[in-house]
Amino acid sequence: MSQPLEPTSRTTTYDGQAPALIDRVVNLMDPDGDVLLNVTRDQACEAVRSGDAEAVRRIRGQFAICQQQGKTIRMARSIGRPMRYFLAKRAEGPALIIAERMSQIIEQLKIEGLADQFHPSYTRMVPAHYLLELQLVGCPDPNPELTRYFAPERNRLPADVDAIGATYIERLAEVIDQYLITIPDDQPIGVMFSGGIDSGSILVLVDYLLRRRGHSSSRIKAFALSLEGRSEDVDQARQFLKTINLEMLLEPIDVALADVRWQDAVASIEDYKPLDVQSATMGYALLREIRRRYPDWKYLIDGDGGDENLKDYPIEDNPELTIRSVLGNRMLYQEGWGVDAVKHSLVYSGGQSRGHSRTSAPAAEFGFKGFSPYAVPDVIEIAEAVPFVALTDWDHEKLYALKGDIVAAGIRQVTGVEMPVYKKRRFQHGAADPKTFERLFPKNEHTYRDEFARMIRSKTPEALR
Repeated sequence: MSQPLEPTSRTTTYDGQAPALIDRVVNLMDPDGDVLLNVTRDQACEAVRSGDAEAVRRIRGQFAICQQQGKTIRMARSIGRPMRYFLAKRAEGPALIIAERMSQIIEQLKIEGLADQFHPSYTRMVPAHYLLELQLVGCPDPNPELTRYFAPERNRLPADVDAIGATYIERLAEVIDQYLITIPDDQPIGVMFSGGIDSGSILVLVDYLLRRRGHSSSRIKAFALSLEGRSEDVDQARQFLKTINLEMLLEPIDVALADVRWQDAVASIEDYKPLDVQSATMGYALLREIRRRYPDWKYLIDGDGGDENLKDYPIEDNPELTIRSVLGNRMLYQEGWGVDAVKHSLVYSGGQSRGHSRTSAPAAEFGFKGFSPYAVPDVIEIAEAVPFVALTDWDHEKLYALKGDIVAAGIRQVTGVEMPVYKKRRFQHGAADPKTFERLFPKNEHTYRDEFARMIRSKTPEALR
């Protein structure tokens, strides 16, 4: 994790080794967290610096980039990486701090002697899929201008599951293939694996693409979480891999219940939404144990974003949603209600744009370089082109079955593998049986909120508590 800079008045540029203080801007974003697939870092930075939304859209991969041009700051990110900013007041002018985490902002404010200004609600998250432009002009604080750089055309594919599956998985395979090129040939690749549709399709494609390149499947490990030897996910993962003759790739990661603490997840993701905390709790425990077993392991890939892309969430569980709102709003699950909506959170943004921290934050904390190909705009673009209404006629059950049909059809056509499809189950529910789940997690959402507030207080100076 990048360390805060000591205050300095000189103008420097980011050299790729340490965060830079540019005029009155402290950029704590670590460029190593980006996964750029089709451009160099200099080209990606120039695209953001130019203010050209079309140029930013051409960046393929997972990124969060901030650039300065005089008094103008421009920031852009994909779903796969969060990026926050905080405007601190100084007598000589505002200081803008950009970081992945609130805790980094707090530490920098302590160095600047400005920690008394911090409050979580004063931080701002750059919304995914927008080019944000901010002017450093002093008081009053300027509102940023937001220009959408990613606006995929909807419903443009034919209502043919086989054709959709082929197009969707071909694009996913293309992105994964470009990702594999960025990994040294001697490095292993870990797949965060449950045997579900998303992680299953990722593993099949990684194996297929590596072998097509002449590499061995032995570079892959399918990591599946088990709590004290009991896990429906491990059972499902083993059955999935046995069906496609890759059972030797499975590595169950067994964790003691005493080592599974939702408080760790709240601190890691700096959030309090119960479903995200629960998922992050399991991910945190899994990644910590992988790191213990493999001190030098670096590369992980996961299926995060697959549910959002093909709208595979039980609508009945959320009283705010109807099937018409889910199918009628562009990227609702990826972006929430959108930056123009009352319900959009300036602190967290919305949808997977907010919730992806459940995956990215624990991975970064334990020193992994994670990648979520389903969350890359190029893949989301194909998902948004699916004519959901024509395929489902507004029927819930048809919608819930659609993801498995599309992905399995695509995997079959691209790789020749007949991928098993199991009923959807959230990560936190697959790793723990109902009784264990109730023991691990509070029922009241306010308990998570209270822990978040306590965690923030513990990071601020004594005088401010």
